[in-house]
Amino acid sequence: MTSERNVLGSDLEECGGDPLTGFYRDGCCNTGPEDLGSHTVCAVVTAQFLQHQQGVGNDLSTPMPEHGFPGLRPGDRWCVCAARWLQAYRDGAPAPVVLAATHRRALEVIPLDALREHAVDVPADPSALL
Repeated sequence: MTSERNVLGSDLEECGGDPLTGFYRDGCCNTGPEDLGSHTVCAVVTAQFLQHQQGVGNDLSTPMPEHGFPGLRPGDRWCVCAARWLQAYRDGAPAPVVLAATHRRALEVIPLDALREHAVDVPADPSALL
């Protein structure tokens, strides 16, 4: 999919296509010099996380079609800003994280242990869960 790496050191996987996420709206939590917010954490947003974000001035629920933003609902996968996720984590309202789709640059802001604590990755072979 991409030559970028995730927090686990392997190829960065897609975060979400419905709604289409990523700073570059490519489905991945890719980042670059234009991405001042470091949209590098692939989060599965929850009602608690969305409410927290709205409370700190980051409304992720209200659609803004003029910016191509559909508004998020619980269960959506979205590339969120590393600092915003860390803020929610410290406030006790973190969203679950898909480590395989979280860009390695998130580690510049968030300790790997914090991300692992809220990981929801499903292995490529789900039979391993049986």
